[in-house]
Amino acid sequence: MIAVVEIGGHQYTVSENSIINVDNRNLEVGSKIEVPALLLANDDGSTVKVGTPVVEGSNVVLVVQENYQADKVRVFKIKAKKRYTRTFGFRACKTRLSVESIA
Repeated sequence: MIAVVEIGGHQYTVSENSIINVDNRNLEVGSKIEVPALLLANDDGSTVKVGTPVVEGSNVVLVVQENYQADKVRVFKIKAKKRYTRTFGFRACKTRLSVESIA
């Protein structure tokens, strides 16, 4: 079973036992969240249910695996002929979710 879910304004294609990395959700490790599916389909694509906006009665259960910081993104600014340079970095907070079941 394949489903498309929306979390934090982004859409993700998930299947059972898959892992997705989303923007920080501020949830404890091991907690479960339930989100409705926007689209449901079989693995071979023979049956597809499209929701308007969600499929009625659909439910995707996600389990929080960990909260972590992504790799650092380095930003370098320079202004030509002005002796101005600036370097700084940014690490986004992320949450790793695993799909427990799709119903």
